[in-house]
Amino acid sequence: MKFLGIDIGTTAVCGLLLDTDDFSVPQIVTLPNRAFIKTEKEYERIQDPEMIFATVCDIINRISVKPDAIGLSGQMHGIVYLDGHCRCVSPLYTWQDERGNMPYRDGKTYAGYLGTNSGYGLSTFLYNRVNKIEPDNSRYICTIGDYIGARLCSLEKPLMHITNAASIGCFNVKINQFNVDCDLLPDVTDKFRFIGSTASGIPVSVCVGDNQASFIGSVPEKDSVLINIGTGAQISYLSKTAECNSLSEVRPFDSERFLIAGCALCGGRAIALFEKFCREVATLAGADIDSYYSVFDSMDFDGFGTSVRADCRFAGTRNDSSVRGGFSGLSENNFRVRDMLYSIYEGIIDELYSMYSPSEKPKAVYCSGNGIRKNPVILGIIEKYFGVVPQVTRIAEEAAFGAALVSSTACGAFKDIDDAGSHIEVI
Repeated sequence: MKFLGIDIGTTAVCGLLLDTDDFSVPQIVTLPNRAFIKTEKEYERIQDPEMIFATVCDIINRISVKPDAIGLSGQMHGIVYLDGHCRCVSPLYTWQDERGNMPYRDGKTYAGYLGTNSGYGLSTFLYNRVNKIEPDNSRYICTIGDYIGARLCSLEKPLMHITNAASIGCFNVKINQFNVDCDLLPDVTDKFRFIGSTASGIPVSVCVGDNQASFIGSVPEKDSVLINIGTGAQISYLSKTAECNSLSEVRPFDSERFLIAGCALCGGRAIALFEKFCREVATLAGADIDSYYSVFDSMDFDGFGTSVRADCRFAGTRNDSSVRGGFSGLSENNFRVRDMLYSIYEGIIDELYSMYSPSEKPKAVYCSGNGIRKNPVILGIIEKYFGVVPQVTRIAEEAAFGAALVSSTACGAFKDIDDAGSHIEVI
């Protein structure tokens, strides 16, 4: 059987075809997401939902075979307003939108008043309602992935998976219910199930949040840890209890388990900042160097260690945007590029490790993301911290792969999501 997983990212939309007969991926189609809408409001980050829908349809049409089912994953937190026929009546207010940080009342922002974050859909909703800018014919709000699913299946009402529901804020993960009174919220499910079928008869499964979809598509053994390093960095692992340390966040996963997620704002971004600094020094010295990444990659770190310590919170944290990073332990003997670069690599993993709650080492650590796949130095640092040899997943499009696994589970090709994931291959 063949299953198409589609991941609706902020800058790209990826379609991945999974053949469960041999667990191969015969086709991947990735198209840019060109849906951003220019706006004069500095706080506003919006996209055109219909343009995103057209991109998804384009990907489906480019797939060489008719899939047995379609699975969806998408950028979390943002919301789009729908009318009573599941047609969009607003732009997509993305997770990057900052209106939730505007002052509201009692010395708090809109997000702070709700006890959530800016960019989370319900803080956006509150701002829009208070300032009377929500569409008059609004009937529902949902994430972009829920909207795409509703459009593909011509639904009259969207259905949100708990992974997306929690992402818009004010959601009690212990009972899987919203804890605010909002008349536009759709129904919620904790099942990896179908929501309907396309006009051509292809079943479509419920959209799963991209964090959870990436975990599903990356981790063969679900009692393991996933580390992802892209622009930011993230550590994720499953738990049967909704408990974690203050640096992490409890997110829904399925009807029995929670996904504990620790998110660092600087992962690959920290390396990029240092690379930019090195280029600036070279420019001041009269050298014209396009990139230092090849220089970084050529450095020998075999058996290397340094007393330099990097705090990579250069963009703050999710809990405190005022936090800043820095370097410590510098001396006249280690004030060198190699020491500082290695300390950044180590600082990224150190921040993630501080978000890991269990006292025992994990059964396994799986790694994904462009910032880690081709960096053996970081892989070695992960082994030092976690006590196990990290493994890199074979499929780079983890969220789309996870969405395909969800649709295959909904179809009954596997007994459950763990069974589906057990076939994931590592490099």
